[in-house]
Amino acid sequence: MAAGSGPDPARLSPALMSADSSSAESSSATSSSGSESLEVIRKFAETYAQRTGTYFCSEPSVTAVVLEGLARHKDELGGALCPCRHYEDKEAEVAQAFWNCPCVPMRERKECHCMLFLTEDNPFRGEKQTITLEEVKAHTAG
Repeated sequence: MAAGSGPDPARLSPALMSADSSSAESSSATSSSGSESLEVIRKFAETYAQRTGTYFCSEPSVTAVVLEGLARHKDELGGALCPCRHYEDKEAEVAQAFWNCPCVPMRERKECHCMLFLTEDNPFRGEKQTITLEEVKAHTAG
């Protein structure tokens, strides 16, 4: 992929489009608890990407939206449930832990449905394993 060119947004949408509607619509006002959870999730994601040799998406808004969804689920449900899936019973899913980040497919096969952790051979992989809190907030505001 050429430097400076991002992936085609139409090709990125499957992971994000399967997110439940509350994950896709984020509030621009973030509570201090939400900011704390967002920072915890952001630091976790950076450490996990570095530890597993994976990278964030070349389109930073994808990374930001997923991190924001994980933080919201941590606050609302007590666990970082994957925000890119629909659940009949989110509380039961958190308790089961299969889709808590990092989910079982990611831990076992490095397959991240959310496109948060991408392997070297993924065409949407960016070069970064870090993202600032300011970047996350800028991409999820409004």
